[in-house]
Amino acid sequence: MAHHGHGHEHAHHPDWSALAAEIEAEGLTLAPYVLQALDVIGERVAAPRTILDVGAGPGVFTAVLAARFPSARVIAVDGADPLLERARARGVEQGTPVDVLRADLPGGFVELPAADLIWTAQTMHHLGDQHAAVAALAGRLEPGGVLAVAEGGLPSRFLPRDIGLGRPGLADRLDALQAVGFGEMRAALDGTVDVPEDWPAILRAAGLRDVRAYTFLVDLPAPLDEDARRGVAHMLGRYLRMADRLDPDDAAVLRRLIDPEDPMSVQRRPDAFVLAARTVYIGTAP
Repeated sequence: MAHHGHGHEHAHHPDWSALAAEIEAEGLTLAPYVLQALDVIGERVAAPRTILDVGAGPGVFTAVLAARFPSARVIAVDGADPLLERARARGVEQGTPVDVLRADLPGGFVELPAADLIWTAQTMHHLGDQHAAVAALAGRLEPGGVLAVAEGGLPSRFLPRDIGLGRPGLADRLDALQAVGFGEMRAALDGTVDVPEDWPAILRAAGLRDVRAYTFLVDLPAPLDEDARRGVAHMLGRYLRMADRLDPDDAAVLRRLIDPEDPMSVQRRPDAFVLAARTVYIGTAP
């Protein structure tokens, strides 16, 4: 659901078409890390029959899973029908058909079919009791099945420290705001359990073995292609949801950076890049 990224703060009446476009652009930009993760996962479970993508959103990563494991039944699981429709359509468009399953998270976890591989990206942190959610997913694994939880990593970077607009160091100021917003999002969830985010310990507590953390790099140097530029514009645009907290000058810079007509926008700049590190925690059911 990186796919939902951190876009759920405003999800009371979300504009699903706008949100889907944002999630898709981000997912396509960051997909290289998923491919790397699936190489590691493939060493543990070579031929999964059933794969769940939990918190799949519009199914960008679901399609990656289906392409990597073409003989598997791949199921996109999410709580939003409009996003699942996108996931279904994407699978058809790419020649990698996927099934979709609407389930409220985490209440619907107990009804999920048993799976050989469960992938969930940037979704667990949207659930109040992350321990219980991971335990519920681990309980849906077939013997020897694999759970892969993508959470955390490093703050992404898209531009040099000094971009010739506004005060240098914009990215650092955005990181600080994001950290505050993330804490508030967690605190506002139903049934939030405040525990250390020690993901390997959480996976081990769920009964999984051979738990390991892997961090994968997405390194797209400048100049970016058009698709990656679109992804960067969407990822930067997300910060404007915090416009009331942003320094007004920083907000003005962000608006210029995401305006495709502006010569200083990331759609046109020669110096825009993507450098992102994503961590995936992997454990195997006994």
